[in-house]
Amino acid sequence: DGRPKWDNKFQYILSCIGFAVGLGNVWRFPYLCQIHGGGAFLIPYIIALLFEGIPLLHLELALGQCLRKGSIGAWNSISPYLGGVGAGSWMVSVLVSLYYNTVLTWVMWYFINSFQEPLPWSVCPLNENRTGLNEECYESTAVNYFWYRKTLNITPDVTETGTLQWWLILCLATCWAIVYLCTIRGIETTGKAIYVTALFPYLVLTIFLIHGLTLPGATDGLAYLFTPNLNTLKNPRVWLDAATQIFFSLSLAFGGLIAFSSYNPPKNDCEKDAVTVAVVNSMTSLYASIPVFSVLGFKATTGYWDCLDRNIISIINEFDLPEESIIRQNYTAWISFLNSSYPEKIAGLKLKSCDLQEFLDQSVSGTGLAFIIFTQAIILMPGSQAWAILFFIMLFCLGLSSMFGNIEGVFTPLLELPVISKSIPKELLSGIICLICFLIALCFTLGSGSYWIDIFDSYAGSLPLLVIAFFEVIGVVYVYKIKRFSKDVTWMTGRKPNLYWQITWRFISPLLLLIVFVAFVTLQIQKPPSYAAWNPKYEGFPMKEEKVYPPWVLAICVLLAVLPCVFVPLVALFHLIK
Repeated sequence: DGRPKWDNKFQYILSCIGFAVGLGNVWRFPYLCQIHGGGAFLIPYIIALLFEGIPLLHLELALGQCLRKGSIGAWNSISPYLGGVGAGSWMVSVLVSLYYNTVLTWVMWYFINSFQEPLPWSVCPLNENRTGLNEECYESTAVNYFWYRKTLNITPDVTETGTLQWWLILCLATCWAIVYLCTIRGIETTGKAIYVTALFPYLVLTIFLIHGLTLPGATDGLAYLFTPNLNTLKNPRVWLDAATQIFFSLSLAFGGLIAFSSYNPPKNDCEKDAVTVAVVNSMTSLYASIPVFSVLGFKATTGYWDCLDRNIISIINEFDLPEESIIRQNYTAWISFLNSSYPEKIAGLKLKSCDLQEFLDQSVSGTGLAFIIFTQAIILMPGSQAWAILFFIMLFCLGLSSMFGNIEGVFTPLLELPVISKSIPKELLSGIICLICFLIALCFTLGSGSYWIDIFDSYAGSLPLLVIAFFEVIGVVYVYKIKRFSKDVTWMTGRKPNLYWQITWRFISPLLLLIVFVAFVTLQIQKPPSYAAWNPKYEGFPMKEEKVYPPWVLAICVLLAVLPCVFVPLVALFHLIK
């Protein structure tokens, strides 16, 4: 058949790994470890990997390879009633592509600004009439100001749309142009780009790892990350986060993996592929946690030292002590001595209590980690420009290789639809897709854009995937029939799927998905969805104020979560009536 093929096996595995390993491995996994009891989080994480992640990954890869079609075509050929499963995952890929590329837009904006000396987020700009520093920046921090004002130009509320930011529009156009050039002929072009985008982040992570471990405070950060607190395992939230993290991290139910494996030769060991991709993905998350937390430990330590130094200066001035008489090392001894001798004088100084633990506890995930915490830490490193450039190139590559998979999940099923005539060149079709996505994504460059990205991330990219994956397993096991599927896998891999695969596919995985789905929905309903609005006047870390979504925004949240799922019953109903 005229189906494109991978140049070699390595290229295919790299593409799957590049799709699976994304920004979440760097900025979500370490955060979950941090808030959920350090090393203890690995227990539910590994359980979820074994009973949910790997079985589903094998199922998707085997399915694509056996049927040699994209998501919509594959599910249609199993049963027309299941066509909605493919349509649902196609819809999710569309919605996720829209916002994911906007996150890359921010990364690109920071990358461009990394070439400035000094780094623009290290100093506050002057005010209008150049008499002092910009007030908004002075009240928060230079890093916050650059992110919220100079990048997002954020509105104080999700209901205020603000204006389009021209610098973000230019970066967004560039990002979509890059995605277009790389996906112009489907896997024929992404297959070449993947060597750079999938491998380069490992090089940068290793450089950061070596550099990170030499920074003061790195060991504190790593001890903080890996010290297990087994009490957290009593909290169901931890198990839910582990199950959803594995799931989203492997990029299951997007249809991109089905599309990728459909370009394989029919006889290929998809079982080994699934285990390889899942293990590499999880090892990457762990590997990335080490540089991330050594840098966070370094940042906490410098914050702690600054706090001590301010107190030391106050004490030396108050008691007219010689310079250098109090240093960080003997600070505690001095404080207890002065507290017992001159309690009123010390109380009058209003010294800040300095606690390293408090600095380490400032946990942030997602964009906050990348654009605020990490950028702040980079300023403190010697040669900060080079580190900033490396860091943002790495994030860009991580995101870009995930975009390839997203676009493949949009592109491959469309190519196979009878609606689209075969005479349309691939280049034109991918161009139209990228252009339409770019135009819709313009709404994310508005002042309220970052609020909407959070909404898309929380609703479009979460719940529908659980629903789709559930129907994928049920479809294969009970509609296509597990015996038939096992026969196909035996033919492709040369060995019968063992008891582990049989039990997980038939019972454990669908049951787990159902439990996670119910838990997820229950948690959403219990706590009214709120968002953090930026307010420079707001005291505390990280300068945000909790606000509740107005009803019309909630309606859109529900729509995003339900829209892809609706395809499943609709298509089934349509065939019943027909």
